[in-house]
Amino acid sequence: MLVSTDMVELVRVLRAGGVVACPTETFVGLLADAQNARAVERVCALKGRDEKNPIGVLVPDLPALEALVEEIPARARVLAQRHWPGPLTLLLRARSGLPAALHKDGKLGARVPGESPALRLVRAFGGALTATSANRTGEPAATSGEQAGEIFGDGLDAIVPGLSPGGLPSTLVDATSDALVVLRRGPVDLNA
Repeated sequence: MLVSTDMVELVRVLRAGGVVACPTETFVGLLADAQNARAVERVCALKGRDEKNPIGVLVPDLPALEALVEEIPARARVLAQRHWPGPLTLLLRARSGLPAALHKDGKLGARVPGESPALRLVRAFGGALTATSANRTGEPAATSGEQAGEIFGDGLDAIVPGLSPGGLPSTLVDATSDALVVLRRGPVDLNA
């Protein structure tokens, strides 16, 4: 297993369908090419997660998100511009053709991660990566690459060393209807 901070090496792993444990601004995440169905299936298998619980995605910027969703409503765009990069996940209508594990009821959760190795990696990759915490379903999330390695062992193709601060998961906002609905409170306060 590769342990590295070299973005070129890590992007190579991701493009080959690999799974990378990488610190985000909240927890260590399991990152894989979100448009590669086999890579997404590997993440689900590692976590022991079924498709009833969709996996969100990290994107490098709004244009990358536009390729994944039907539209970004103006109110969601304003939130993204105010809080991205950062721990705000927007739930939007998914385009067809994405791996089934990424959406539920036609909705996809996406964010541009805050300052972290995950932000640098998703920008180097240039497209969507899976965004799920490095833990088996129902267990505590890893806050270090070392912990992720202990949990998943050889199931990982690479680990980005470092720590995540832990705390609350990202704020989750459903932007698919006329009103924005906060589904999970997190570090981003929409009233601030």
